[in-house]
Amino acid sequence: MSYIFSTSFQCALVLFVFVPYIQCLFVNVDAHAEECFYDKVTAGTKMGLTFEVAEGGFLDIDVKIVGPDGKVIYQGERESNGKYTFAAHVDGLYTYCFSNAMSTMTPKIIMFSMDVGEAPKGHDAETVVLFSAHQNKLEEMIKELSSSLTSVKHEQEYMAVRDRIHRAINESTNSRVVMWAFFEAVVLITMTLGQVYYLKRFFEVRRVV
Repeated sequence: MSYIFSTSFQCALVLFVFVPYIQCLFVNVDAHAEECFYDKVTAGTKMGLTFEVAEGGFLDIDVKIVGPDGKVIYQGERESNGKYTFAAHVDGLYTYCFSNAMSTMTPKIIMFSMDVGEAPKGHDAETVVLFSAHQNKLEEMIKELSSSLTSVKHEQEYMAVRDRIHRAINESTNSRVVMWAFFEAVVLITMTLGQVYYLKRFFEVRRVV
């Protein structure tokens, strides 16, 4: 019983250690503005930027990721959503920016997250081996599980945003259809009344003659 409890505790501990703390953030990017964010990582660290335009204009944004040496790692224009994964090529501060320069007056609301993986082993001199050989295998499996759970969590969050966007579009379309139908009904009634009035006047004139 104690062995099972110990193993379960170790699994929970490893899962807690290796599940990255990732939180989806929302940022408002004004027209002609640019919002940038930074992460300091070591070379070889895996990074993944996921984003979705939640609201504003045509739901598009310019995206750029720049390395510490000024090298442009990724650049996209007028994108509604996307996911880009890469490995840090040098130590330093990585910058990722959302630009709304193309918009003249409409701000955009962006939902995004930057997944920063574990630094490669051997790069940090203070890395300590906590588990034996058979436990290292368990560690790798738990790390894969944590990565999968993070991906599922992100997909759920972005699906919720997409659902909200599509629902808003449908509601807007339905409202426009209702307004257009109402306008057509008013025009039809007006034309009918106009024709009745015209015919009535026409026959009144004929009787006078």
